[in-house]
Amino acid sequence: MLLHIPGILDTAQVTQLRTALDAAAWVDGRETVGSQGAPVKRNQQLTDVSPLREALGRIVLAALAKNPLYHAATLPLRTLPPRFNRYEGGGAYGMHVDGSVMALPNGEQLRSDISCTLFLVEPEDYDGGELIVSDTYGEHEVKLPAGDAIIYPASSLHRVQPVTRGARLAAFFWVQSLIRDDNRRRLLFELDTSIQQLVTTGADHDAVLQLTGIYHNLLRQWAES
Repeated sequence: MLLHIPGILDTAQVTQLRTALDAAAWVDGRETVGSQGAPVKRNQQLTDVSPLREALGRIVLAALAKNPLYHAATLPLRTLPPRFNRYEGGGAYGMHVDGSVMALPNGEQLRSDISCTLFLVEPEDYDGGELIVSDTYGEHEVKLPAGDAIIYPASSLHRVQPVTRGARLAAFFWVQSLIRDDNRRRLLFELDTSIQQLVTTGADHDAVLQLTGIYHNLLRQWAES
């Protein structure tokens, strides 16, 4: 499921992150990628041991925790602490697929079910830098307002177009969902969305309650820990 989630960060939070990142010490992004990704990756990142990465990551995680749309769409079990990258001067990331298993700071492993990019620069402030996600329906071009996020299956082939003017800043991270299968996650999300719409339109209470029970019974049946 490819889904745009608006307003993860508000204007003040975006400004706070941008100010910190504009003064940050960046390193070659190839330090955090495997041998297959390195030849096609040309960007900069904060190092994994950067105190700034940890501090800004906490801001992002706290904002995600307050966003009901994000929670309904991802049903998160574990989240890799956010990383931050910068593309400028022709920087790009060729077509690749994300690793399937990643190490968490506590030594546990995370299965990457969902990829997420949180944009930190307004789209008119840079040229290029579109995230291109490929699936069975073709290629989808994504370039969102600052503070908005896109989620998509981590199994998707994707790339970042060259940035030819300005700089593209973003946070990115991966989620292990309670629901491993993307199709099941989509069904649950659509059911949950329909239930919320029925509630706001004053639909029959007993019918809504029955649908809510179906949602939770499916979640109970499919959830993995």
